[in-house]
Amino acid sequence: MQGEPEVAVLRLGHRPGRDERMTTHVGLTARALGADRAVLAGDASKSVDTIADITDRFGGPFAVELTESPRRVLREWDGKVVHLTMYGERVQDVEGAIRRAHRGGDGGVGEPILTVVGSQKVSFDVYEAADWNVGVTNQPHSEVAGLAVFLDRLFDGRELDREWVGADRRVVPEETGKTVVATDEE
Repeated sequence: MQGEPEVAVLRLGHRPGRDERMTTHVGLTARALGADRAVLAGDASKSVDTIADITDRFGGPFAVELTESPRRVLREWDGKVVHLTMYGERVQDVEGAIRRAHRGGDGGVGEPILTVVGSQKVSFDVYEAADWNVGVTNQPHSEVAGLAVFLDRLFDGRELDREWVGADRRVVPEETGKTVVATDEE
């Protein structure tokens, strides 16, 4: 969110042909719910293109990039690391500490947050590198759902009122219907 330390999402384990939609949805969820950028591992260029296109059309700021070395991204991150996993501590038990670290509670300076989500079995070194291994329920579910719940709790719902810049279109909230207007029509 603007004026706060960066929040980035690192997507591990992209499997071409199998994870295209899920990886794309991880990036779109990161964008829509307050993250500043997404880093996608492996051959996820189709997902990068789709996320960049949505950002161009519906606004940002948001960046998306590929990495061939997600372990390096994790190792070189200058901030706190949150790994979303069903095996982690309950989100409701650690969200306050994560939020304080990000916002600089007690008058300190906040730290950037790297949120790590996998697609398949995640190696133990990711668990060890994380400052928090966080479970959004300890039941099997989608990494997209876990990311959405985590970001909403991190930002206390403020991401839902975010202002988008650079958009060439905007969705008009309404009870029924699907209205999208060009921003130059406003």
